[in-house]
Amino acid sequence: MISLTPLIDVVFIILIFFMLAGKLSASDPFEVVPPHSLSEGPPVQQDSLVLVGADGRLALDGVVMEGPALKATLAERLAGADEVRVRLKADGCAEAARVVAVMELLREAGVERLKLLTVPEGG
Repeated sequence: MISLTPLIDVVFIILIFFMLAGKLSASDPFEVVPPHSLSEGPPVQQDSLVLVGADGRLALDGVVMEGPALKATLAERLAGADEVRVRLKADGCAEAARVVAVMELLREAGVERLKLLTVPEGG
């Protein structure tokens, strides 16, 4: 009779390896499908991420908040740091006027450079 113990040991070692080697990332507090873009290249990792949902909800780094709280939080971050880079990830179905209003809110908070995240065409 063949012993299955070594095979089971190997399977568990592989399972543990993939559990430790796998990267877990925090998910967004609500689903956002970015619009498509003709530009190429993946987004560069930045410091702050602002989300705009299809229904107009806002979130900063995974925390859902209203516009004034978002503005105050970003202004506080900008005051305490040399350079805070901000990414804006808006749902493709969000109203353009709402996205522009959020961009204006970010400018009022002191954000000088903003990256609008999109999905490459066909992606």
